[in-house]
Amino acid sequence: MRWMLLAGVFFAIVGTGTAQTAGAWLWGSTGRGTARWTQEGAGLAYRGGATFGWAVLRGISIRDGSVAVRFKPVEGREDRAGGVVWRWQDANNYYVARGNALEDNVVTYKVVGGRRTDLTPLGAPRGIYGMKVRVAAGTWHTLQVDFSGSDSAVTFDGRRLFVVRDETFTMAGAVGVWSKADSVTEFDHFQHTGS
Repeated sequence: MRWMLLAGVFFAIVGTGTAQTAGAWLWGSTGRGTARWTQEGAGLAYRGGATFGWAVLRGISIRDGSVAVRFKPVEGREDRAGGVVWRWQDANNYYVARGNALEDNVVTYKVVGGRRTDLTPLGAPRGIYGMKVRVAAGTWHTLQVDFSGSDSAVTFDGRRLFVVRDETFTMAGAVGVWSKADSVTEFDHFQHTGS
């Protein structure tokens, strides 16, 4: 396996309505609203507008591998979040791990039929919502997920936080970045491995 660095290859992405494309990216939203993506220097920025906004690489389908991104939660009153998606099947079916500066936590979800459900970390009591960890606004953070079979290991700023196990999506799917609601979030150094 090798890492592919895509910094500096992001294209201006501003979508209206359903999925749109720009260069290597396909973007859109899950739920209500229109995801607004723009180029910011060498990276990508989400400027709110959708219940959940995502941008995935076109032509990439990974079953087992890794996905990582640097993200900076800049502002947002309802949410201030950024994350990664993997095994993305379509706008309503995928996995996501995200960090939220307003909640100071990292949580992993599955989105099935457009409905988002959090996944409890292995070994944690049922009902635990991700992991509390400092997610500072205005600061760059790195979020990585290593996924194989039904297990996905989440690493935040170089520290392995937890593993989740779920068998909803074990087939290959796209990888990309994600944000939520009124978040203003910048993304850079998107990387992925696997097949």
